[in-house]
Amino acid sequence: MAITSTPRTATVDDAALIGRTLARAFDDDPMMRWFFPDDSSREKSLGRYFATLLTRQYAHHGVCERTDSAAAFWVPPQAQAVPDAGTVRELQDILGDRAPLFRDAVEAAAEHTPREPHWYLAVIGADPAAQGGGHGAALLRSGLARADAASLPVCLESSKSANLPFYEHFGFTVRGKFRLPGGGPLLWAMRREPLSGADVRDRLP
Repeated sequence: MAITSTPRTATVDDAALIGRTLARAFDDDPMMRWFFPDDSSREKSLGRYFATLLTRQYAHHGVCERTDSAAAFWVPPQAQAVPDAGTVRELQDILGDRAPLFRDAVEAAAEHTPREPHWYLAVIGADPAAQGGGHGAALLRSGLARADAASLPVCLESSKSANLPFYEHFGFTVRGKFRLPGGGPLLWAMRREPLSGADVRDRLP
C-alpha cells in the first residue's frame, strides 16, 4: 500500500499509531530527552505521552491531523492550550520523577504565549524513516491555511535548533528564546504573521 502525505483528521482511534509515529519523530528532541532521559524506555514512554496528549487534550480542544507517517496537533484561538488537571495527572504518571520538570516547562511556555488571538502549533513530527516525503510540510501547510483564512498569526516553540530553518521557510521568525527551568534545554519562540490572499498565492511554499 502506498504511503500518502495527504493530511486527514486524526481521532482518538489513531492514538496508538500516532503515539508510535511521534515517539520516533521526537526521539532526538532535546526537550523530550530532558523529560525522558532513559534511552531504554524513551520510545515506549514517548508513545504513551503523545497518545495521552491526543486522547485527553488535543482531540477535544484542538485540531489534530495526520498523514501515514506524521501528525500535528493545533490549538485554535480561545481553545484550551494548557493540559487540564486530568491530563496532567496522567502525564505525571508517565513522566514519573520528571513530572515536576514538565509542570515547570508548561508554566514557562505559558509566560511566552501571546495574549491576542492566534493559532498555536503544539506538536508536529514525522517518522524519520519518511522524512523528505513531504509529510511534515503537508501538515504545516494545512494548519497555516486555516490561520491565513482567519487572518490570524501562528505561534510555536521549538527545542531543536536544526528545525528553525524549516519553520523559517514557511514564514516563521524567532521572537525570543528561553531556557526551561532546572537547567533544561533552550526553546525558541516563533511566530508567523497571516498572509493575505495574494501573499498566499505568491509566498506559501
